[in-house]
Amino acid sequence: MAKNFNGRCLCGAVGFRVEGAPLWQSHCHCESCRRATGSGFASFFGIKDGHWEWSCAPPATFASSPGTMRFFCGTCGTPMAYRSEKFMSEMHFYAATLDDPAIYDPTSHVHTDEQLPWVVLADGLPRT
Repeated sequence: MAKNFNGRCLCGAVGFRVEGAPLWQSHCHCESCRRATGSGFASFFGIKDGHWEWSCAPPATFASSPGTMRFFCGTCGTPMAYRSEKFMSEMHFYAATLDDPAIYDPTSHVHTDEQLPWVVLADGLPRT
């Protein structure tokens, strides 16, 4: 993935800018991420704090569980990011919000014990 890139919500009210390569890139199959996105799984990448910033209006927030905050556009509802006390000093952005989502290069699947039976992926990536 590129070292400098941008992303935004559907309406363009909330956006972010990144300067630095992702710490990791992965597909998450946990129930919480599925419910937050309304999809079979969520694709994320992690960015160390200090290497990203909100470039438009700041997002709305929702504490989805203890120690977990989800960020979304308060206008159009697009999920933008996720932060957890389990991963201090990094923000997890949704890959599909990238201006160029084709640059996303996932390296694994996580929480596959919660994967839906109708999600069948043959990408050969490691699964945990």
